[in-house]
Amino acid sequence: MELNSDQIAQLLPHRYPFALVDRILDCEPGQWAKGRKCVSVGEPYFCGHFPQEHVMPGVLILEAMAQVGAVAILALPENRGKLALFGGIKNARFKRKVVPGDVLEMECVLTKRRGPVGIGECKALVDGQVACVAELTFAITDAAR
Repeated sequence: MELNSDQIAQLLPHRYPFALVDRILDCEPGQWAKGRKCVSVGEPYFCGHFPQEHVMPGVLILEAMAQVGAVAILALPENRGKLALFGGIKNARFKRKVVPGDVLEMECVLTKRRGPVGIGECKALVDGQVACVAELTFAITDAAR
């Protein structure tokens, strides 16, 4: 299942400047998702990170991977209209810089789920090279959007 930015916005509450996934390339609801972020020099965080050498902040790479994972879990019919919140980050490793012009290809495989809490194994690549890997914990909540 492929989703464009309008379809992603129906699942996720994130809006500019925090909508960090441009397209879901494929998804098996409740199992995994693959997404893409086209990194542009026009992103607001590049004004201060860093003015002399633009580098996408690692925390935003983690957030983008988490949004891909959130699509995988929120695409399940029983989770429509809910929120997926960060519960934790383990073993995050940054392997290369992400800069304007890069296309960040991300995937998140949901490996465990117990009630409203789950874990996703995530990775982000640029040109086939690993930029970041992490294990992300999420919690599903009924909180109003």
